[in-house]
Amino acid sequence: MIAALIHWNISPEITKLFGVFPVRYYGLLFAMGIAAAYYVMARIYKKEGIPPEQFERLAIYTILGTFIGARLGHFIFYQPEYFWKAPIEIFLPIAKIDGAYRFVGFGGLASHGGTLGILIAIILYCQKTKLGFLWVVDRLAIVAPLTSAFIRIGNFMNSEIIGKPTGEGYGIIFQRVDNLPRHPAQLYEAVSYLVIFCVMLFLYQKNNRPSGFMFGIFLILLFSARFCIEFFKEDQVAFEQGMALNMGQWLSIPFILAGIALALYKNKPTPATVELTNG
Repeated sequence: MIAALIHWNISPEITKLFGVFPVRYYGLLFAMGIAAAYYVMARIYKKEGIPPEQFERLAIYTILGTFIGARLGHFIFYQPEYFWKAPIEIFLPIAKIDGAYRFVGFGGLASHGGTLGILIAIILYCQKTKLGFLWVVDRLAIVAPLTSAFIRIGNFMNSEIIGKPTGEGYGIIFQRVDNLPRHPAQLYEAVSYLVIFCVMLFLYQKNNRPSGFMFGIFLILLFSARFCIEFFKEDQVAFEQGMALNMGQWLSIPFILAGIALALYKNKPTPATVELTNG
């Protein structure tokens, strides 16, 4: 817990390029998260003798899958009315303000949609490269929490996805929102994801892991953390009010169950070289 009140009033915007295009902490941290994952994953591919061109293709597929899935997921799960009211705002970083379209960046990204987007991208990637699906996702499970931690810090800098009021003399006052001391739910998630990243790195060092085991543990840990921390968050959209579990929690349950199934499934460990040969 935060031991005292902290007043948070940082502008989400760092500067404007050419006086027009805003550079935001969120976008910068998102890029840093991708860069960190890129670095770690490149070392894994090199260590395991996978050709560099296959890693470059993986980077392209996962970045596109993350962004497209997270963007579409936000509007499918939380604001579906945008598909018929303002579809242009889904696919372009603009919004209609005071009767005119203005550049606002991509503010709505859903982690559950991003996860689905990555999985679809990896299926397509594996069809092209002949690498095994479970081999790839087991290794992506190492770096995904790292990128997620950077993104949540970006949410903190934006004073968004805020926590519920603490009701006590501790917490963070997000002055751009109100004057109530609140749980810094974004930081709770960021710390949780960094811990999960360390756990996944530790598991990677172990030999004879069943294929899919690491990905299963990743799903269990990440979405269990997300499920629990949602209790400290404010609802994202109005329709969640009065629900026993919010949308983020309902969407986490299938991923947790899938993770349990993968972790318990005793599939034999298969090296990438064998999977390349067998397809």
